[in-house]
Amino acid sequence: MSGSSGYDDIRLGDVVRMRKPHPCGSYDWEVVRLGADIGIRCRQCARRVLLPRSRFVRQVKALVSRSESTVP
Repeated sequence: MSGSSGYDDIRLGDVVRMRKPHPCGSYDWEVVRLGADIGIRCRQCARRVLLPRSRFVRQVKALVSRSESTVP
């Protein structure tokens, strides 16, 4: 599926900026799980959320930093 956001290449450890803020006020999230669902952790309060991949791709606004690991 080629999403309109252009962020289909998701890697563990990537930091992404979402379109809407978390209730704690942070926009930045770290990818902690890959699969049909994407697990993300808030960079401010460490809350973990599981989103379906299709919803995650729609809600990502930008890639903040790319993971340094080469493991897929």
